[in-house]
Amino acid sequence: MRSYWGDLRDRPHLAEIVARVARVEAVACHSVHEAAWLERNLLEADMPPWNRRPGGEETSIYIVVDMRPHTAGVRTSHVARFDGVVGFGPYLGGTRARQAISGLHRAFPLSYTRDRLTAAERDIATRRGIGPQSRKRLAAAVISALDGTNAEAAREVLTAARDRAAAALNFELAARIHGELAALEWVTSVQRVTVEGGGDQDVCGWADGLGVTFTIRGGRLNGWDQRECSRSAVARARAVTPPEWAEFARRNAELAAALSRI
Repeated sequence: MRSYWGDLRDRPHLAEIVARVARVEAVACHSVHEAAWLERNLLEADMPPWNRRPGGEETSIYIVVDMRPHTAGVRTSHVARFDGVVGFGPYLGGTRARQAISGLHRAFPLSYTRDRLTAAERDIATRRGIGPQSRKRLAAAVISALDGTNAEAAREVLTAARDRAAAALNFELAARIHGELAALEWVTSVQRVTVEGGGDQDVCGWADGLGVTFTIRGGRLNGWDQRECSRSAVARARAVTPPEWAEFARRNAELAAALSRI
């Protein structure tokens, strides 16, 4: 935001935006990934005339964990179709999703448990002591990393691999693994503003005379409204706010109240 009030240089058209700003509203998200999804939702819900394309540049993508004998492994999918496999997402950014998959394969090489492997893959699987009998264990490790129940196990394996590479002066490999760690953090961080198959609800918070109502439609948080009001005016709405959203609503109502005093 600060850059819009600096030297716009080759973007003089943005000066018109700054001149029309009435106030600044902000939403504090749990992660960078969540903030990126909120931005995309807002751009798609109300396409501003200054944006070049709806939703921005990043693509929406899913990660699929396949435990079937002939096709075992982890891969991306552009559609939310998970027949016979376990799906996660959506995520923003195909590059990050593929980096995360590379890291998960490095930590838990599920694809080496397939029934049909190349000679090179069989050799690697044998040296690592991996076979069809390892399929269930490795699949469970990948799933627990992606669903957040045990992402730390994958991070520990990758951190150790990165440190070994750096100690061996293999800095290119160390940098690649470091990127995989960052991508894994991206796909496992808290992100609730876009939920596949989510429903409709209004989430309300109140602080210091200001009420904020977030609109969630089809599992996407795509707008909010803030206004001065008494605590009792939003008490009923806050009573039906789901518990998992209560802290989010409260924190952002406090932020909105603080910004309104500036």
